[in-house]
Parts: sequence; C-alpha cells; structure tokens
Amino acid sequence: MTVVTPEQHGLTAHSDGGWDASDKGFVPVQTRSERPKSFAHGDFAAVNGLEAEWKLTPVKLVKPLIDDALDGSPYEITIDAPEGATVEWVPRGDSRVASAGAPEERASANAWSTFEQALAITLTGEEHSTVRISRSALGATARGAHTVITAGAHSNTTVIIESAGEALLSENVEVVVEEGATLNFVSVQDWAADAIHLSSHFVQVGRSATLKHTIVSLGGKVVRVNPSVHLSGEGADGELYGLYFADAGQHLEQRVYLHHQAAQTRGRVNYKGALQGEGARTVWVGDVLIGSGGAGTDSYEQNRNLVLTEGTRADSIPNLEIETGDIQGAGHASATGRFDDEQLFYLQARGISEAEARRLVVIGFLAEIVQKVGDEQLEARLTTAIESELQGSRS
Repeated sequence: MTVVTPEQHGLTAHSDGGWDASDKGFVPVQTRSERPKSFAHGDFAAVNGLEAEWKLTPVKLVKPLIDDALDGSPYEITIDAPEGATVEWVPRGDSRVASAGAPEERASANAWSTFEQALAITLTGEEHSTVRISRSALGATARGAHTVITAGAHSNTTVIIESAGEALLSENVEVVVEEGATLNFVSVQDWAADAIHLSSHFVQVGRSATLKHTIVSLGGKVVRVNPSVHLSGEGADGELYGLYFADAGQHLEQRVYLHHQAAQTRGRVNYKGALQGEGARTVWVGDVLIGSGGAGTDSYEQNRNLVLTEGTRADSIPNLEIETGDIQGAGHASATGRFDDEQLFYLQARGISEAEARRLVVIGFLAEIVQKVGDEQLEARLTTAIESELQGSRS
C-alpha cells in the first residue's frame, strides 16, 4: 500500500491523478493501481472539478463532504443479525480498521479522518445466514462514517445494508473476505430526494474465497459509490453487480475497480441502469487491472444503460489493463441506447398497450441484476421500486 508523505514530490499537488506541465520530472499516474493513498485529508490537493476523478461529478453539490468538518459520531441503526454474526461499534484503533485499503481521494480521506467509531460486522457461521442493517435517521448534518465487514474463514453470509431518509454523508466501507469464505454483500441507496452520499468501498478477497458485491442506487440527489475490489488470494472469485435508476435532476455515479492480483482468479462486472426525466445523469467508470501476478485470470466487465426520455445523459467508460499474457480471457463492453422498437412492436402486436410494453421491457432489462441480489424479500421490494420509478410515483 502506498501512503502519501509530504516529501514525495508532486504527489500532494497531483494526488487526484492530475498533471501540470510546469512540474518538470513529474510523471502522471499511468496505472489504476499506482494512485497514491493516504489516510490524511491534507495529503490530497484541493478539488476544483477538473481532475480525472472529479470532472464528471457535480463538485459544487458535494463540496461540504470533501472539505468541511464532519460529524463522525455513531448513528442510529436497526440490526437483524443471526447467530454467527456480530454487529458492534468499535474504536478507531481497532485492528480491523485499515485492513482492506486506504483512501485514494480527498473526500474519502476526510471521512476517514473524522469518524469516531466504526461499525464492525464480523461473520463466522459456516451455514448460510443473512444480516440486515438499515439506517434512515442520519439527518441533514454533514457526516463521516466507517464500516468494516470481516467474513471469517469458510463463513457463508449475506449482508444487506439499506439506506433511506435524509443524508449528507461521506463514508468508507472496508470488506475482508478471508480464505474459503463466501460473502454476498448488498448496499442499497434509496435516500430521500435531496440526499447527498459519497461512498468508497475497499475489498480484499482471499484464497479460494467468493465475493458477490451489489450496489443498488435509486434515491438521492447525488450518489457516488466507488468500489475497489482486490482479488488478492489465489483462486479468488469476485462478481460485482450494479443497478441504478436516475430520475430528473438526479446524479448517480459508480466508479468500479477490480484488481486481479493473484493467480487463477475470476472476475465479472455487470452494471445496468435506466434514466428518465430532464437532467437525469448517470456515470459509470469501470477499471479492470490484471496484474503481473494474475496468471490464469478470467475476467469480463460490462455496462448497459437504457434511456427512457429526452434530456438525460449517461457516461459509460470501461477500461481494461493487462500486465501478463498468461490469462484465460478478458474483455469489456459498454452500450447506451433507447427502447428496442422491435421488442415494443412484438408486445403491442399481441394486444399489450404501449405503456405496459415499455414497463415490461424495462423490468426485463433490469431483472438480470435484481435476480443477482440473492434475497427474495429484497428482490421483490426492488422490483416494486422500479415499477414505481416508471410510474413517476416515487418522490
């Protein structure tokens, strides 16, 4: 792990990946894994919105979370945890904190610098169980938060964290999946219409361990989630899924990084989104790096966006870097388009109204990701939420 120090030439000034020709001898970051990391907010340069990491984000709206003081105190949560799972607040000095990664940008470092206690979720049961955590009382105060999830060796658990209500939140989520463990982690952002949420996820997947990581973003004015997943143990398997539905004036952003560090690892990235309404905006940036130690890697990433109305914008940027020639396969794809007229015609020709036909097409398009959630109760709620989005009945 690289940690920025003031003595490192150029890193403080260019920690968001920027480049200034006046800095003679400074070489800009060329590879995703080379980005400098630090736990200190001051080690990152001020954000002006021109940086590669921020140029697609409405910086003016999220500025308080980047630079202002944050309330790092514990917040109210509802917990449903079975035997074999422990959920507790732990101090900053707990050994589980900083076990999965470190901030790569200023907002993440601000949250890391200010949290008082971390929400620690520890999983040990080998028979599959589900942990449910919900939070809906964060309020409008600017907050910094930290969560650490540790899936013990050979454990088998689904962890669902659902967020709703008002929020002005910047947080870091650490996930460690130990040897032979299976973890299905689902994060649902269904915030109130004016909520702003920045989140960085740092994940380490160990030897022969399996991770399914799903991000669902439906509510909020600005929601930006950055998962950084490292397949660090031989034979590790990582599946990264995402589902988002942007309405008028809403900005939903995902920046996904999957690093194949160890040999014989498998990775799949599949994010799907829909957009409707004037000013609806989505951003998806997918980075897959197959490192020099990733012999035998099998990897594929894709992003699909369905545009439902005029006045929307979807940015989709897939990137693939390969540092070894000894792989099973790797690829990436991206597509953004409107309704398939042939699908609509087929349905209407069988007596289905245009409105119902459009509903069926959208539900079918997003169902692939909904079905990956792995929890029937949540899958049913998500399907209902998507239908409400289509009807324009969600606030």
